[in-house]
Amino acid sequence: MSSRKKIMITLIIILLLLTAGVYGYGVYYFTEHFLPGSMVNGFNCSYMTVSQSEELLTQKVGAYVLTIDTRNNGQESITAKQAGLSYDSDGSVDKLIRNQDRFTWFLAFNQHRNYEVSSSIKYDEQKTEAAISELKCMQQENMTEPSDAHIEEKDDKFVIVPEQEGTALKPEKTSQDIIDALVTGRTPVDLEADGCYKEPKVYQSDEALTKNCDLINKLTDVVITYDFDDCTETVDRDMIKNWLTTDENGLYTLDKKQIEAYISELAAKYDTVGTERTFNTYDGREITVSGGNYGWQIDQKAELKELTELIKNGETQVREPVYSHEGLVRKTNDIGYTYIEIDLTAQRMVFYKDGTPTADAQIVSGNPFVPNCATPVGCYTTGEMKSGCTVNGEDYPSAVNYWIPFDGNLGISDAPWRMDFGGQLYEFEGTHGSICAPSDQVQIIFSNVEKNTPIVIYE
Repeated sequence: MSSRKKIMITLIIILLLLTAGVYGYGVYYFTEHFLPGSMVNGFNCSYMTVSQSEELLTQKVGAYVLTIDTRNNGQESITAKQAGLSYDSDGSVDKLIRNQDRFTWFLAFNQHRNYEVSSSIKYDEQKTEAAISELKCMQQENMTEPSDAHIEEKDDKFVIVPEQEGTALKPEKTSQDIIDALVTGRTPVDLEADGCYKEPKVYQSDEALTKNCDLINKLTDVVITYDFDDCTETVDRDMIKNWLTTDENGLYTLDKKQIEAYISELAAKYDTVGTERTFNTYDGREITVSGGNYGWQIDQKAELKELTELIKNGETQVREPVYSHEGLVRKTNDIGYTYIEIDLTAQRMVFYKDGTPTADAQIVSGNPFVPNCATPVGCYTTGEMKSGCTVNGEDYPSAVNYWIPFDGNLGISDAPWRMDFGGQLYEFEGTHGSICAPSDQVQIIFSNVEKNTPIVIYE
């Protein structure tokens, strides 16, 4: 074997021995030291022994300051001293070193290992609790409760007002979040990112809220004008918004009872059937007449249905209410200027057409001294008129040329069998309640009146 070859073999053996020695030393060394790239509680403990690492952790714990980021770019802090932080060796660091793979130490130079030994960091509960409670963000006067997105009226329209997140914290969650950071050395703590703030329950993107806002705008965008000829009543946004309520699903709807109350008010104001009226007689007197069947009466049940549907469908219109009974003139003075006037005391009947006396006759009315035969007073309405018919006379059925009914079986007619009218005849030759008058005058009335013409009867 040549000397050159011997030298090469010797060098290889030496190199192998050196490599084995270095490897063995590394295994031995990292039996008591952390591998390169080892981070414990965020601190670099590479190549450190247990005692060195714990000394570093003790120093770091003492110098630790927890930064607390609050909402709206606020920031506070808690020091280790305030929280009573201390490092307490419990064997956790030694266990970490014993459990690391020291046989592959040569691969650790390009690796990073992060360890947490939270059980070794202790805090004083009373001090920590006091430090947390003294934070500005934990003071009640600095906490604004979150508010839900909601609907408000603005500029004649309903809009969604966005939710307000506020600054109110969840006390228990906030305390725990801070304590978790203290015992692990984590900093900063972002209370908002960690979900420590109370949250609104309803956001402006809420589907039900959006649907509700659209619905309330549709309902209140309606204007219903009731036409009573010489006056009107209006149902608009200001009124409808007070009629709104919510159903079992939280959606806005119309309050039936409030609409009923409104229609009842309309009826009380504009119904005229049987009401007391001031009337100017043919001879210039001002009298009061009440009772009778003439006038206007709102069908409240039908009108409730109509009005509700119009509002729900968003239909704006001018209309008359649904009537169960109608007069001839829809004005405040619903008698108007075309009417029949009967003065029982004077036994006289005058017919006015458009304010002009057109017929004037002496009459015979019902006999007030016979039970149930007196002609009723009040304001009545003409019914379906007939000509050439038979009616119940004083004592037997009688043929008449003209019949103008006004109250059940009572009416105005001519009396071909009579020669005299007026005076006191009604006291001993009175009718069963109807009005008899000369044919020529009744014929004028018959030819000029229409159904629902008022008949004013008084004593």
